[in-house]
Amino acid sequence: MTLISSVDRTSVDRPKDKQRSRITNGSALLPGIDGRSAWVRRTKDIISSHVSDLGGVDNTSAAERSLIRRASVMTVELERLEAQFATAGEADPDALDLYGRTSGNLRRLLEAVGLQRRAREVGPTLADIIQEDWRQQERTP
Repeated sequence: MTLISSVDRTSVDRPKDKQRSRITNGSALLPGIDGRSAWVRRTKDIISSHVSDLGGVDNTSAAERSLIRRASVMTVELERLEAQFATAGEADPDALDLYGRTSGNLRRLLEAVGLQRRAREVGPTLADIIQEDWRQQERTP
């Protein structure tokens, strides 16, 4: 038998918890706000990325998801400020102050959920260069 439409398919019964809000179950970001706006979509994208970085919804606590949500909102607002700076070609002192304070708060939130500094390999160290130089001198007669 070939399945022609979704009507022909067997439905999977997943019990829905009627006691959970749309925000808790992830279908809404904020109560009464249209989830199709660019701001909400971008915020949800960032939330999704951060949750994925931490191993998915099943590997994150409610507190971590709460911090991720706040960090995502701050990220979107910082992006909006950056767009304003780029459009105006400058940043007024008050907006720049807000940007700096918000960036610091964002860093603290991300550190709380596991933002880690990763050392970048920048090349050989001075000790490596000296050691290689000694090796070269030993090889030459």
